[in-house]
Amino acid sequence: MNLIIDIGNTRGKLAVFEQDKLIEVIVFDKEKIVSEIKKNILKFSVSASIMSSVAIISEKTQNEIIELLHPVFLNSQTKVPFKNCYGTPKTLGVDRIALAAAAVKMYPKKNVLVIDAGTCITFDFINNKNEYLGGAISPGIAMRYKALHHFTSKLPLLTLETSSNLIGINTNTSIHSGVINGVCNEIDGVIDQYKKKYGNLTVVLTGGDTYFLAKQLKSGIFAHPNFVLEGLHTVLKYNLTND
Repeated sequence: MNLIIDIGNTRGKLAVFEQDKLIEVIVFDKEKIVSEIKKNILKFSVSASIMSSVAIISEKTQNEIIELLHPVFLNSQTKVPFKNCYGTPKTLGVDRIALAAAAVKMYPKKNVLVIDAGTCITFDFINNKNEYLGGAISPGIAMRYKALHHFTSKLPLLTLETSSNLIGINTNTSIHSGVINGVCNEIDGVIDQYKKKYGNLTVVLTGGDTYFLAKQLKSGIFAHPNFVLEGLHTVLKYNLTND
């Protein structure tokens, strides 16, 4: 079995793959990473592992992880199953690298736009030649609510609601309308731009707001909430067979 370690800014995930099948996902506070790994390498027979982190991990923690697993550490130098055409490859986030890897594995030789709706909304494009060209970064839904509250003196801090009307009839519903309709029209608009430029386009939606946005968007999409984990597993297998 293969173990995937994905560390975000506040939380971490462990994913266990048997062959190509994702059999379990464990979510935990990132400070508990070592104890969670110890617990789960005893539970599963782990033969290989990969670690990806967008947060800073202390040298002590990294050394403990190396002692336990000797994982592949995903960075700009890691072998990947696509050509990275990003202008500054060393600055490309490891989460976006993983998304590109998942795209070329699951939708080979297709133009794929991956939209990751989390803290930020990222757009990543891989063409039908397996070339990663880049994309865009935009504020996520929660960040937009926080910005309206933080940068004004009177607007309240709201959280996502499952539905919103086009016309807000008070301050709260106006904020929901602005945030939700703004995000959905932005995403639909970006998808339309890519379709006009590249023709046939496969669109994948992932991230924490996947299921909410999938119901709101006009464009046809594939919803894959674990796309990053799938991509990390793809990178791990690629490195195991290309050493």
